[in-house]
Amino acid sequence: MRLPAGDAQLVQIMDAALAEAARRAGVWLACLPGCTQCCHGAFAINALDAARLHAGMEALRATDPALAGAIGARAQAWVAEHGPQFPGDPATGILGESDADRARFEKFANSAACPALDPATGHCDVYVWRPMTCRVFGPPVQMEEGLACCELCFVGASEAEIAACAMALPHDVEEELLGQIPSSGETVVAFALLAGRPNCAAMPAID
Repeated sequence: MRLPAGDAQLVQIMDAALAEAARRAGVWLACLPGCTQCCHGAFAINALDAARLHAGMEALRATDPALAGAIGARAQAWVAEHGPQFPGDPATGILGESDADRARFEKFANSAACPALDPATGHCDVYVWRPMTCRVFGPPVQMEEGLACCELCFVGASEAEIAACAMALPHDVEEELLGQIPSSGETVVAFALLAGRPNCAAMPAID
């Protein structure tokens, strides 16, 4: 499950869209380095996100093995603590798809810090390779129920002001890239960070 070459273009599109949304938002966007509210609580990531995180960990193991080791240790600790309640298969890290599993996931690890978060600095140690959910948090994005944004941002803004700062998402590009990966389901960040490492309770190797 290699990272598709086109993922670099997707990341570039997302970075440009975020920069433009932030420019339009101005002071309404409260996100700053060290603000970690969005770095707590488990959320589902797709196979493309998982492949990107795996590629990031491989890069760090080659360039900064100490940092990669620290991230891996936090991921292992996360799995050890929350794995027994994981609403899916803890041996593979794949989330369950039943209604019962989805209901359990709503309450799963809601206050747990992401293992990619450096607790000392409040920075993401895999920022370059972070999932799409992390890349859109802050500015308004279109959801099924309407526009949504971080509760710390756009405080006091009108609906029109929020709508004017909406971030466009390249869903079609992401879907095309997902079609290039033989996916077996969604997972969470901790399992993706451990993917392919020997003696790790995590997803199967991504080669």
